[in-house]
Order: sequence, then C-alpha cells, then structure tokens
Amino acid sequence: MKLTVAQAVVRFLANQWTERDGVEQRTIAGCLGIFGHGNVAGIGQALLQAQRTGFENGRADLPYRLARNEQAMVHTAVGYARMKNRLSTFACTASIGPGSTNMLTGAALATVNRIPVLLLPSDVFATRVAAPVLQELEDPRTYDVSVNDAFRPLSKFFDRIWRPAQLPSSLLAAMRVLTDPAETGAVTICLPQDVQAETHEFPDALFEKRVWHVARPQPEPVFVSRAAEVIRNAERPLIIAGGGAIYSEASDELDRFARETGIPVADTQAGKGAVSWDHPSSVGGVGSTGTPVANRLAREADVIIGVGTRYSDFTTASRTAFQNPEVRFVNINVAGFDAAKQAAFPIVADARAGLSALLTQLQGFRYAGEPYRADVAAWQERVDAAYRMGHGPLPAQAEVIGVVNDAAGERDVVVQAAGSMPGDLQLLWRARDPKQYHVEYGYSCMGFEIAGALGIRLADPSREVFALVGDGSYLMMSQEIVTAIADGVKLIIVLVQNQGFASIGALSESLGSQRFGTSYRFRGSDEDYDGSYLPVDLAANAESLGASVIRCRTIADLRDGLKRAREASRLTVVHIETDPLSPVPSSESWWDVPVSSTSSLDSTRSAYADYEAAKRSQRLYL
Repeated sequence: MKLTVAQAVVRFLANQWTERDGVEQRTIAGCLGIFGHGNVAGIGQALLQAQRTGFENGRADLPYRLARNEQAMVHTAVGYARMKNRLSTFACTASIGPGSTNMLTGAALATVNRIPVLLLPSDVFATRVAAPVLQELEDPRTYDVSVNDAFRPLSKFFDRIWRPAQLPSSLLAAMRVLTDPAETGAVTICLPQDVQAETHEFPDALFEKRVWHVARPQPEPVFVSRAAEVIRNAERPLIIAGGGAIYSEASDELDRFARETGIPVADTQAGKGAVSWDHPSSVGGVGSTGTPVANRLAREADVIIGVGTRYSDFTTASRTAFQNPEVRFVNINVAGFDAAKQAAFPIVADARAGLSALLTQLQGFRYAGEPYRADVAAWQERVDAAYRMGHGPLPAQAEVIGVVNDAAGERDVVVQAAGSMPGDLQLLWRARDPKQYHVEYGYSCMGFEIAGALGIRLADPSREVFALVGDGSYLMMSQEIVTAIADGVKLIIVLVQNQGFASIGALSESLGSQRFGTSYRFRGSDEDYDGSYLPVDLAANAESLGASVIRCRTIADLRDGLKRAREASRLTVVHIETDPLSPVPSSESWWDVPVSSTSSLDSTRSAYADYEAAKRSQRLYL
C-alpha cells in the first residue's frame, strides 16, 4: 500500500487496540497537536486526509484535537491515560525545534509516573539537503544529533525514522512499550520533516486491526510463600497502597484483603482512593504529607506491605517513616525494579493477582496489634475542624478543600499537581472512589492541573472534574482553558489566589530562607520583592479566555459558587483569594531538603541545627 510515512503512522495508530479482562478499547484514542513547519505537511496532512476521506473501510477513528501548548497536550494525554488505567492514551504531534522540545517536561512527567503517552516530535531533514533548517541545532561534532535527542533519557522507547522502511518495526516496538504496565512511560518516535511526506510501499498487514493483550502477570508461588511467612510472623503490619493498586483495578481485592486480615491500609498520593476514606482499615496518607495516624503506624510497623508503590521520598518521609529496627518489606509490584526496593521480599505480579495469591496463603491470619480506630476517629474530628475553622479575614486553603470535597459527588474527580495543595489534599481529602483523587505528585509539575483535567474529562465525561489550581500554576499554564472551550469540554476550575508560591514560601521559611522570592509583589526600594501585592486579576484573565467566571470572597460564596458551577453547562472558573499563611494540621513527619551548612543568617543556622537533628532518623533498609 503506497502511503506517506505520516499517512502510515495515522492509519496504523487508528487500528491499534488494547485488551484486558476481555474488554477492548482504542490504544490511541486520538491525536493532540500543534502544527508548524515540520509536521503541518506531514502528520497534519495525514490527519486531515483521514478525517475528510477516511480509509477504504470507513472513516478514520483517530480524531484530532488542537492544543494550545505542547507541554500541556502531553499532560492532557497523561490525565486521559491515568483515568483509563493506562490502557488507552493520546498521540502528541509537534513542529520542529521549540514545538517539540516543549514536550520534554511532559515526557519526563509521563515516564516518572509510569504513564503511557506517544510523542511524535518533528525533526530535521533526513537528506540534509536544506541544512541547517530553521530552528535546527547544529552540532559541529556530528550530523546525526538534533534537539530531539533530549528525549532519549526521558523516554521508555526512543527512535528516529531516517528511512520509511524503518517505520513498521518502530511502530510495533512503540506499541509493545505503551501496553506493557511494567515498562510503560513516554514513547518517542522522531519524524524528520522530509521523511513524513515521503511515499513508501508499506505491507497491508501493518494496517490490520491489532489487539494488544495487557496481561495480569501472576506471581511465582515460592515468592508468595516467603512473603506470607514474613507477614504471618508480623506483630504490627501495615499496607501501603500505591498507584498500581488503582491501575490494576485491585480495589475490591484490597478491600477483601484488609477486611480478612485486619491489617490497616495507608495510601500514597497515587494510591489515594484505592480504599474509601471511611473503610474500617483506612488510616489515610502516609509519609511527609500523610496523617499522624498512618505515620505512627509506619514508625512502629515491623512489616510493610507495599502494593503498587515506588516508595518516593514523600512516601518514606525521606527514609525516616519506618523506624522499627526489625522492619521488613513485602512488595507487590508489576515492575521488578519497584518490587525489589527496600531490600524487600518481592512479589513481581499484577497488584490484583498478587493480593489474591497472598491472601490465599494467609488464611487464618488476623492482625492482633494495638487498636487504631479511635485514633482515626480523633483524626477525622481534626479534619472536620480544619474544614470549618472560620479563618479570617481571608479563608484558609483547608476550608477551600473542605468545600470542594463536600461539593464533589462520589464519582467526581479532583485534580491537582503542585504547590501546597498536594500536601493538604493528601492530608485532608476524603476519597470515596478509586478515580476521585488525581494528584500528579510523581513529577509535581506546575501547570498540569487544567490540562490534566481536560484529559480526565475526555476519558470519562460522566464525571464532574474539579481542577484545583493555585495562582502560580495558573500563570504558568492556563491556555488549555481555550482548548476545553473549543471542544465543548466542561471543567470546574477552582482558582486559588494566594499571591505567590505558598508551598515554597513555607518550605523556604522552614529552611531559614525567610520566604525570599516566593511572593508576587512589586520590587521594593531595597531591590527585594517586598512591596505591595501585584494588582493581577486572574479571574478577568480567565474570563478573557472564554471561561464563565464566579468570583468568591467567603467560604459561603465558594459553596454557592461551586453549586452554580455544577449546574452550568460549560467550563466555569470559581475564583477565591486565600491566606497563604493559614494553618493545616501537622503530618508529624519530615521531608529531606538540604539546608545551607554555613550561613551568616541566624534563621539559616537555626534551620540547619533542626536539619541535622532530623537526619539522624534516616536509615537504609537492608
């Protein structure tokens, strides 16, 4: 079949399907893109042709969506893929040079979070006939490097198509990685702009429907037996549910496991919602931004059962969370790399399959440790108090979270990624559904919120999606408001104005750096940013982008505003200003951020003394 390389890419992607547990869905749900020189006459022409004339067997099922920012469109693909439990995603196409390198941050985010996305950056001329072309990097040491080589360390698979005949093997390899839950992440296929438009005779078989089975790897019995023996001998076990528990749809199995063994369940940012907040075994988030209840149990635990977690520094409180000198780890993870962390007894398997096999080996075992339900009840009273503290004159961020939590239905989704809100959300949010809580904290990328929310709503239009975004993240990337409006996608964006970087401000203060450079203020007479707050009207900005805007001054206003936003039929921004210094309960935990060991500032010297004291609790798990 004679096609251009770009036409072959589009036709191939439109015929790829993913299947797990007998359910099929499109592997590539569509293509997000921004056209420029490099892809407008290649992938752009191929998408146009597919949309206008289809293929011989009907219309092409690869819809195109026009994005406004290349990084943001990767975030949209990530939000979509995460909502689809990594079984479906988007392709992203960008023009040569800055258009493509704008996707680098999105690629890093996808790979860090183990989320599949397909990136199609345009590249230089393979023939070099017009070199150097506009926006080409010239490396005097070699002619085969372009700016797209920056994707190599960020991608789980990387290739560049210098000749059309290379395309089939590259596309098949890309699909293998995208559909492998243990190896997935950003997949990058660079397409030189002349090659995109070049015609080649491709085999017809390349474009037949292809179904990629996503397996549930079963655990090795010997590893299950060893892990079960460790748990049977435990006096104070604790389960930590990570993102893998949700991606593998293991919530029912985790519920059964916890109920039958009585072992308490803590969660990570990616795992929140794996069991409901009011589950009899739930103790909330663990680690640097976890609950005091979960962190006390973690400190005392002699066995940690990690289910689909990669043990980030927030989960381990920078390796200070687990203080029992005899603590051992049992890790269920589809990726051997993560299963082996903390010198664990690994069970390399799908989380659902691993829990089922382990529970079979634990028949008759029942946790007999100290009761913790009274502590959980006392903690929930503190959450209620934080939600309704009556802080003034500006409301507290915790109160905003409480109102959003109340406004969200059981199946609605909250989206967040950066600033102080991820910590407050893990501490305070009451998740009632495995898909209700979507906080991207693997890469904690400012600007993810609105773009990610767009992908989430595209993945499941039956759910209301609340994007909680601070002024710092909003100023970095609000453009996808326009994309959502153009596509008729309703979002509820809660825009929290706190005059700067609240999270880094608090961190700066704790490190002795006095909140330097963290507030949005005019530059003062001493060249510091200590003047009055800037007269920035972000609500007016959102309105200028086409959003409906509701301005709120009080918590009562916010409650009414969210009700109106739910009733609205289009994207609505609910704006409220909060006090950046408002309190939240302590997690009674720690996070390792180094402090200057020498300083002329008293604040820094004091912070370093605290830092040295906290470092003494760090340990390796061997």
